[in-house]
Amino acid sequence: MQFRSRTPQPPLDALVENFWAYENYQGEHLHERILPTGTFEIVFNLLEDELRIYGPSDAKEIRRFSGAVVSGPYAGSFMSDTREEAAIMGVHFRPGGAFPILGIPASEFANSHVDLAALWGAAASLLREQLCEASGPAERFSLLEQSLCERLRGIKGRSDIRAGLKILIQSAGQARVRDVASAIDLSQRRFSELFAKEIGLAPKTFGRILRFRNVADASLLATKLDWAQLAIECGYSDQSHLIREFVELSGVSPTDYFQRHFLLARSGTHVKRHHLPLVN
Repeated sequence: MQFRSRTPQPPLDALVENFWAYENYQGEHLHERILPTGTFEIVFNLLEDELRIYGPSDAKEIRRFSGAVVSGPYAGSFMSDTREEAAIMGVHFRPGGAFPILGIPASEFANSHVDLAALWGAAASLLREQLCEASGPAERFSLLEQSLCERLRGIKGRSDIRAGLKILIQSAGQARVRDVASAIDLSQRRFSELFAKEIGLAPKTFGRILRFRNVADASLLATKLDWAQLAIECGYSDQSHLIREFVELSGVSPTDYFQRHFLLARSGTHVKRHHLPLVN
């Protein structure tokens, strides 16, 4: 298995965190739960022109898409099919980064996948074909970067919304929405409307995801876990609050999440970023 990633050059680096690619990937589990990040992804299947997305807990709940798809920001988890991921690549956007390229209010993509062709027409299929025919990751990343740069629409996010987003990120989601709105001189309602338009989710939901991600990341770095203490440090009222939020957003308990990652690490299993392999 080969994994490659690259950060694009300016000005795209302000919108895209990285391009990524897997080759010869063989998942040891049939399904993987993809956990929420609050961001967009564009994904390309380089072997077959199809991607299948499953419900958060039911593998019979299936949605079929083309081999080029936009994954909007989710406020919960969903499942992917590892059989389709032998050769797959994508674009991981920064929060708010997809809006200037897609040119459509980000809120329209919340909790959904959309065929890229629905947005780009025949150009989506052409780009996928070019990626399939490219000689390797470096050429594919260059093709992606060129395509996205050509689609920069001159749309600039509002500076006050970017400032509010920065406050939320720096506080790891602990800042109160009304306090953030006040800091950027907007009403809470207006801030929520504009934030969803540019980021894709309401600021309260985005903050919940930031807190969840903080707990998930911190748990994997800890040598000894004190969930009650971690709950307070990450902005939850108590351990029960943390557990409820974690289960609602990820579909698994924090203890289950930690134990699965521990066992996977001990067995040497590669785990994709923001993924959780599921037992077949």
